[in-house]
Amino acid sequence: MKKKDFDILPVAERRRFIRHPLSIPISYKILKKTRDINEKGVPAVTANVSMGGLLFSTKRPVKVGALIEIKLPFKDKIFNVKSKVVHCAKSSEAKVYNVGSSFYRFSDAFKTKLIEQIYLIAEYRDLRSIQLGREISLEEASREWIERYAERFKRLYW
Repeated sequence: MKKKDFDILPVAERRRFIRHPLSIPISYKILKKTRDINEKGVPAVTANVSMGGLLFSTKRPVKVGALIEIKLPFKDKIFNVKSKVVHCAKSSEAKVYNVGSSFYRFSDAFKTKLIEQIYLIAEYRDLRSIQLGREISLEEASREWIERYAERFKRLYW
């Protein structure tokens, strides 16, 4: 397929990476050169993540081509990743805009993958605690999750 042909394919056909559902609250800032356009982060919620980028919903439209900094929280930590907006469409079902962004650097994709894995382990911990009828530690849940799912998770991404 020629690059020219690729450019006219619908967005759904351009996907190169498997999407993983992930719903977490985030915020983003639109960056312009060295200064922020918005001083505060705009609230949003992720819909899915892949090695190529992130899809999130927000109440404001974001211009295609904009460089954004996304803040991904986990417990007392905030991870910042830069990405470029590749599409923005108003949702027909809700009063939000679905924004697709492409990671700016490989290190941003890697950070996001680690955060996703941390969230999955935390969810696994909650599930196992319910199944076992006792609280299990994050360390114990991490060991179990890695033994059971890390290889499959790795294959989905790499």
